[in-house]
Amino acid sequence: MTEPDTAARQRHAGLVIEITEHNHRYHVLDSPIISDAEYDALMRELRGLEDTYPELRTPDSPTQKVGDVISTDFAPVEHLERLLSLDNAFSAEELDAWAARTERLAGPDAVVGPYLCELKIDGLAVALVYRDGALVRAATRGDGVTGEDITPNIRTIAAAPARLAGSGWPRVLEVRGEVYMPVAAFHELNERQAEAGKPLYVNPRNTAAGSLRQKDPRVTATRSLSLIMHGLAVPGAGAESMPAPDDDAVPDDVPTTQSGWYERLREWGLPVSDVYRVVDTLDEVGEYIGYYAEHRHDPPYEIDGVVIKLDRLEMQRALGATSRAPRWAIAYKYPPEEVTTRLLDIRVNVGRTGRVTPFAVMEPVKVSGSTVDRATLHNADELARKGVLIGDMVVLRKAGDVIPEVVAPVTDLRSGTEHAFEFPTACPECGTTLVRDTGEDGKVSVDWRCPNARSCPAQLRERLFHLASRGALDIEVLGYEAAIALLDCGLVADEGDVFALTAEKLATCPFFVNKQGTLTVNAANLLLNLDEARHRPLWRILVALSIRHIGPTAARALAAAFGSVDAIVAATPEQLVAVDDVGPTIAASLRDWFTVDWHAAIVDKWRAAGVELAQDGWVAPVAAPDDGEPSAAGPLAGVTVVITGTLDGMTRDEAAEAVQRRGGKVTGSVSKKTDFVVAGANPGSKHDRALALGVPVLDEAGLGVLLDRGSAAAGDYAS
Repeated sequence: MTEPDTAARQRHAGLVIEITEHNHRYHVLDSPIISDAEYDALMRELRGLEDTYPELRTPDSPTQKVGDVISTDFAPVEHLERLLSLDNAFSAEELDAWAARTERLAGPDAVVGPYLCELKIDGLAVALVYRDGALVRAATRGDGVTGEDITPNIRTIAAAPARLAGSGWPRVLEVRGEVYMPVAAFHELNERQAEAGKPLYVNPRNTAAGSLRQKDPRVTATRSLSLIMHGLAVPGAGAESMPAPDDDAVPDDVPTTQSGWYERLREWGLPVSDVYRVVDTLDEVGEYIGYYAEHRHDPPYEIDGVVIKLDRLEMQRALGATSRAPRWAIAYKYPPEEVTTRLLDIRVNVGRTGRVTPFAVMEPVKVSGSTVDRATLHNADELARKGVLIGDMVVLRKAGDVIPEVVAPVTDLRSGTEHAFEFPTACPECGTTLVRDTGEDGKVSVDWRCPNARSCPAQLRERLFHLASRGALDIEVLGYEAAIALLDCGLVADEGDVFALTAEKLATCPFFVNKQGTLTVNAANLLLNLDEARHRPLWRILVALSIRHIGPTAARALAAAFGSVDAIVAATPEQLVAVDDVGPTIAASLRDWFTVDWHAAIVDKWRAAGVELAQDGWVAPVAAPDDGEPSAAGPLAGVTVVITGTLDGMTRDEAAEAVQRRGGKVTGSVSKKTDFVVAGANPGSKHDRALALGVPVLDEAGLGVLLDRGSAAAGDYAS
């Protein structure tokens, strides 16, 4: 598992603060200061950091909070059918992968096309309910289940008919679409704001959203909002799915395609896009995407991509949806912006395993909607390859949700004042000469490292912070500042001393003492946290030791296979490599780590302090008689599970521990040998791979069936 350096931690903390503030300004104050695209870019960057460094992900992160905040000024209402999100593609390859996935799911003889292409309007999602042809309710998307009642404000939009035209509409109909402010209307509004000496609005999307949430509909009526519909649902027809011909609620001549329904909506007086296109091939889909990539400012509204849907409703129903998105549709997001900015400096960070990483400090610049002033330079070799000089104008790229990177210098703009960065030969924190590792194959690593693992201040800080993270011992009070204080006050020489902390020792450190000279609440809580951490599962202990290459997946496998630290230390290389998810590199790293005397001393200190170094209730693996594969005793013996996404009732770690206590095995990747994939919210690619391989997928209720009733019952549930 890659460890976060100081730059990553600082960027993550800044993003959390920034996004939380934007949420408050948008949902509570109705005065957003960034566009929806900029907000999405911030969220993608935050998710990218947390995917790269899972230990940064905490329950109070904006990525872990589902749905929009519901204002108390607007009544919450439930949608008739759940509004799902769309999965995104950021490249032609990802779009091709989606198309291939739809073909696999549809079956070898099925024809998935044609495809409907439409512009992805950068607006506010809404749902309008018509009963007997009359508009009775309008709501924001909210969390997909519950939105805010904005009916009076929607009624001010001329494009939203108060009564449907024509005839043949269902008795109850819920239509979905996007409210937007035309670009021309936005500029006119800002001209009026400027003339009146009032603050200008940031962008059309957030201005439209704020206009819809005005308490006085008369204000909304002045904002020139418009509306385009892109979907509908009849109660009982299924979330985000057009009604089927045999639905009693709809007429007999119900359309059989998405485009057919668009024309039906148009006949009923509802606004539908006039630039959607139905095509037969993916090449034509690519042409549509390419055209609007070059003409994205031609439409009267802002767009941020193209939505591709399977046009035939029969195929939509056959593919269905995941817990969050339909499988028959995807949003293609246009490529990220590339901008130029001034490279002010190049600095390095030292991580917990000693890796020294260079990063760029730049003049702040907006790229892909977010302001960036830091970017990765990866390593010394990559820095040399790019030939970047301090003072250069550089091309900065932010691709999707990954960390920004410096692509290249703009050499034609050099003035001669630029100068090269000299990669340090000594650790900037402790002065130790840096080294490069050499692998068993004789290749020299691209990474420079500080070998002073025992006393380098940077590595000590990062290891203490890692030890306390949610992915390790979950010591909530031991944050970054507390870790620094423990080191500065000399209370810990290394992580071995953490569990020897007492109230008397903490009382000698100003950080843990209040103005009255008594211990702070945090100090008392730290001691309580340490008592709890003494009894964490074995795999968490292994992660907390900061052994290179030992992340949660390998740690769980080792704990399940050996049951104690002592057994792992005594294991031969052959025994270690025989464990799934433990290869030669991990095995060598383990054995090397435990041969270092001060590492062994850490384990001894923890043992003496009462840390449980053996897995409670562990049962030694036994050989299965049929195939010789090891399987632990228990009701889930021989069952392999992958857990992905966010669960409501427990964390993924808790779910994994529950499976393992019953003898099951939890791995980090999906293969044909996987028995079940448990998919929570936002499951990602592991869910898709499970579907492609035909691996049974369980939701959280299905996990409960697996834990309570075993694999056979879970198999019936999944099918």
